Amino acid sequence: MNFFLAALGVLGVASSGPLIAATLGATTVSALAIAFWRNAIGAAVMATPTLGREPRQFGQVTAREFRWSLMAASALALHFGCFITSLQLTSVAAATALVCLQSAWIAIFQLFRGIRHRWPVLAGLGIACGGVAAITGFDMGSSPEALLGDLLAVAGGALAGLYTLAGGKARQTMTTGTYTTLCYGMCAAVVALLALFSGQPLVGFDGAGWLGIIAITICAQLVGHTAFNHLLATMSPLLVSMIILLEIPGAALLAAVFLSETLPAGTYAGLTLIMVGLAVVVIGQKGSRGAIGRGDLPAPPLVGLGTD
Repeated sequence: MNFFLAALGVLGVASSGPLIAATLGATTVSALAIAFWRNAIGAAVMATPTLGREPRQFGQVTAREFRWSLMAASALALHFGCFITSLQLTSVAAATALVCLQSAWIAIFQLFRGIRHRWPVLAGLGIACGGVAAITGFDMGSSPEALLGDLLAVAGGALAGLYTLAGGKARQTMTTGTYTTLCYGMCAAVVALLALFSGQPLVGFDGAGWLGIIAITICAQLVGHTAFNHLLATMSPLLVSMIILLEIPGAALLAAVFLSETLPAGTYAGLTLIMVGLAVVVIGQKGSRGAIGRGDLPAPPLVGLGTD
């Protein structure tokens, strides 16, 4: 079941970059409008079955769960702002690759929290990052505009790492429906404030623009993000973020097919390295008690975190 959800999640998030780039390039939709509506619609969809089955869950959210969810939502909102804007400035392949380096950021953040990973885990992470480099090559920062886009994507990756760690905490005690409803809803509220201060419209788009927003919401938000948020209950944030690396070759392939972007020369070699790195991390974490689950998270008391 976890394998199926991981594959579904990768397909969902891999469509994000190409769909966003196509929507921004062909319609009047603003970057923050995409972030707002995908989260607002996602929250409404996730809330419906949860309210129908267990409406009391929302009233039982603890203060600590709320704080972790708010941290995840804020990081997610800023992540979307950086990533979606970067897609307007640099290539889909470069932006996706840099933002997906959240696994490296997670390892760094965990290091500051006193968590030490076994050397096979670090080696696997290094191999996977080598796969990212193979895909992007040396075309990043080819112009001042592209360089700014690359820097925004790097920032987006760090924020995605925070979102993933915070989500992992929240998912220890919250159901998928409760957490995603709360996180997506608060993220939409933060994005609305950002749009208000930046002057970016959230409505008034043509039919093609709304169609793009709906496609992004279904594929990337409801399928991709929700699948990975569900996996956080049984997998470590680092392992989940490593699986998300598969989004990079997936996005590059989709951009080549649908947006006529040149497929990076190292796509297939990079995919191979990412898969090898992921396998090494899985094997390395099996040697650590509970690491495949949530062994890299603090011990009880349990609190609530979320991911990208």
